Amino acid sequence: MKRLKLIMIMAALMVSGRAFGQEHYTFGTVLDGDTVPLYYLREVTVYSSGMLLTPKEIRQNAKLIKNVRLMRPYALEGKHRLDKLEVEIAALPRRDRRAAIKEAERQLLADYKGELSNYTFSQGLVLIKLIDRETNRSAYKIVGELRGSLRAGLYQAIARLFGYNLKDTFDPKHNKKDDLIDRICISIDRGQI
Repeated sequence: MKRLKLIMIMAALMVSGRAFGQEHYTFGTVLDGDTVPLYYLREVTVYSSGMLLTPKEIRQNAKLIKNVRLMRPYALEGKHRLDKLEVEIAALPRRDRRAAIKEAERQLLADYKGELSNYTFSQGLVLIKLIDRETNRSAYKIVGELRGSLRAGLYQAIARLFGYNLKDTFDPKHNKKDDLIDRICISIDRGQI
């Protein structure tokens, strides 16, 4: 435990910015009489084995694994485009933001509308979950932030007619299916499946 604390403290000191000649201020705490930088890190789940999915889980969830493999590139591309759009509109004057958002939406529809319409209902559900996993925001919240709550409500109403819920969130701690999707994504990243 002490070794882990020492490693975390050393890493915090290395990224503090002083080595690069920059001023960088951070929160700190006093630990055994020394002032130490304080960084809040994301929670990490450690699994006992090297495999996140057992062979039995892989067999039982072959369809979900296939759906995650198909939909994950779209979620990653969506995250990339959203990050790029947010940087772009932050630099624009307020009156030009709406036009930039509409143009981004038009471009997204032009690029993926026909392609995404060929996928199944269950693949659409997985895509909604993966979007939330990658962006840490539900699809409803993203639309609300970019296009307004009225448009988000309209999209939600249409989605509900077709059996989707744009307000679905990704919660691997409390939802077993979300945990499975998370472990599938990690396994794909590691090249285990």
